[in-house]
Amino acid sequence: MKRPGARRDPSEHGVRRSRRQFLQQTGVLTLGIYLAPELLPCAARSAARASDAPNDAFPLRPFEPNAFVRIGADSSVTVIAKNLEMGQGVFTGLATLLADELDADWSDVRVEGAPADVSRYINVALGMQGTAESTSMAGAWIQMRQAGAAARALLVQAAAALWGVPAAEISVTNGVVAHQATQRHTRFGALTAAAARLAVPANPVLKSPGQFKLIGNPFVRRKDSHAKTNGSALYTQDLKLPDMLVAVAAHPPRFGARLTSFDASAARAIDGVVDVVQFSGSARMAGGVAVLATNTWIAQRGRDALQIQWDESAASRLDSAQLAERLSTLALNGPSAGDTARIALQKGDDAALQGATGVQHEALFEVPYLAHAAMEPMNCLVALTEGAVSLWNGEQLQSADQAAISARLGIAPANVRITQLYAGGSFGRRGNPQSDYLLEAVAIAQAAAAQGHRVPIKLVWTREDDMRAGYYRPAFAHWIRASIDANGALIAWQQRSVGQSVFADSPFAGEIKNGIDPSSLQGSAEPYEIPNVRLELITPTDIGVPVQWWRSAGHSHTAFATECMIDELAIAAGVDPYRFRRGLLASRPRQRAVLDLAATRANWSSALPARAPGERRGRGIALHESFGTCVAQVAEVSVEKDGTLRVDRVVCAVDCGLPINPNVITAQMQGGIGFGLSAALYGAITLKDGVVQQANFDAYRCLRPSEMPQVEVYIVRSKEPPSGVGDPGTPPIAPAIVNAVFQATGQRLRRLPLAAQIAAVSD
Repeated sequence: MKRPGARRDPSEHGVRRSRRQFLQQTGVLTLGIYLAPELLPCAARSAARASDAPNDAFPLRPFEPNAFVRIGADSSVTVIAKNLEMGQGVFTGLATLLADELDADWSDVRVEGAPADVSRYINVALGMQGTAESTSMAGAWIQMRQAGAAARALLVQAAAALWGVPAAEISVTNGVVAHQATQRHTRFGALTAAAARLAVPANPVLKSPGQFKLIGNPFVRRKDSHAKTNGSALYTQDLKLPDMLVAVAAHPPRFGARLTSFDASAARAIDGVVDVVQFSGSARMAGGVAVLATNTWIAQRGRDALQIQWDESAASRLDSAQLAERLSTLALNGPSAGDTARIALQKGDDAALQGATGVQHEALFEVPYLAHAAMEPMNCLVALTEGAVSLWNGEQLQSADQAAISARLGIAPANVRITQLYAGGSFGRRGNPQSDYLLEAVAIAQAAAAQGHRVPIKLVWTREDDMRAGYYRPAFAHWIRASIDANGALIAWQQRSVGQSVFADSPFAGEIKNGIDPSSLQGSAEPYEIPNVRLELITPTDIGVPVQWWRSAGHSHTAFATECMIDELAIAAGVDPYRFRRGLLASRPRQRAVLDLAATRANWSSALPARAPGERRGRGIALHESFGTCVAQVAEVSVEKDGTLRVDRVVCAVDCGLPINPNVITAQMQGGIGFGLSAALYGAITLKDGVVQQANFDAYRCLRPSEMPQVEVYIVRSKEPPSGVGDPGTPPIAPAIVNAVFQATGQRLRRLPLAAQIAAVSD
């Protein structure tokens, strides 16, 4: 769901339609979920028991006017969040929307994750239940406010009946319902029983922006901070059920290898190892072997003690250098045998694209595979019961995972019960299109049950499993040729992009239209006004490395190519890079305002003096729009005499519509910049003879605290409906750094990562 007038990818309507078709085909649209109390964490179990009795017989039953709020007799307000909290602040954002319309006391508000039930918790922007594409706030903007407003209206109506006064004379402030004329007041809890008997209004009146108290308030604190700092927050790794066993699986060293045989005698000899099971695979998941033990450490030791033979006859033997050469050759020269170039967008005049007049400039931009490297590796707890299964994890794509697991077990999607816990990061990884680690957990639980262990099974991936067992942001090469006319105006843009498809061979393959995976090109040549544009895509199908979306999806690499090229064109035209961009945004005031704000706050036109002998300094600017949110960033860098690069300062301006939680927006921009810096400077998954060379953070280096620059975030004031902030802070940072390095050193870097490429100053 995008705000009115927002630009859409050309295939967006088809994307949404294919998702709906996928859900209808799997039956997910009609499911309803009941979580058995004995399978719930204790806090949720207490709530379930409290709601079993009829309201008259049990007056303390919570008031639940809709699927998104539960108000207790103690006046507590529990917001049910349909989106996953993985660090991006979504629990706080959703609660803010509902609590503002309810006029709740923020200290009374708590949040819990919704169960898997697309009939109640659909993400209307995705067409399914899930958290992706920075759609949480956009998809909930009206829905959560209506839920809060409906609850408020019922409480007011109940108070009016109780006190015998007109409802219009009753006010609600900070969880207190009051009638000023008679000096009566009460908290929510005293009204819940009466309110529960009333009919829920279909169209409750919503506040105007001038009436908001929590929305836009910078002093509203996050709802997950306290639990995450005192250790009470519940992650999958924290959850334990009676008789639970921990499973650690062995994964092949090369993608596409299959288990031939194994010797488990050494593993079984380890004290605490309960069993070793072989689990069967499927079209979406390879089979393998797993060790069951009483805790994670013992299970890991047991797994490492296995003697395994792998059939690698069909395994990938790819080298990163060979892949980079192939992608770049295809980008530069067009398709060869077995590869096809497809036109994703064609507008304007072919003659202009051929550069008949003016200056023509071309460049090749390359990016590597990237790991998601979330702080919490993949994990999932599974409990099989007769004809059903319950899962607990940081769940990102409920509808798709229910469909995959129900197909695996041969049960109805309604019998796949998923409890959403906190996730220690994801960056897209937990929303795997193949449901890979969830299917692995279910398969291991099946194998364990077949060997007499019908107990809850918790699958745990180690950091090394997470880094080496896939999936990755695909490597890409983008060749761009552009033409500038005699007046210095950009008149033509031709781009050929080469990389693997995320949607291919997945349940989301219906999103591919005419051979074009829209995520491969999203953001290319945007958001600029270019009269003649041609976008081509080549999608190799024989590489064999598993790929999926990564934070900001295709924008993570298309922004790099687009914004670096725009900078090069500005220099070729003899125009300041900021002014050049501004000239391409004549009819796009929101994007221009973001660009202006970043440049102004960064003092763009001022000089950056060197602070040490031989030090070179520069500024770079980049602008990108993703998922309805526009972000501009100015990076200030220093390059020492030996070529060491340091990012000193980043000024970030963001227009995400009406800001719901300014502190969350600021934190997400800061986090997205830090995440993007890690990838820009150091990030790369490399392969040698098909084996991933990185296993942990010693080889897959992330940004260190001492390397984090000063970050300033400026939020554009807006009355437009809100858009997301989880992804959009990441895409502009890499090109902003590259453009700053050019200003500092005169070097044009067109390949990521950057840190090892900058040349030292010759003596």
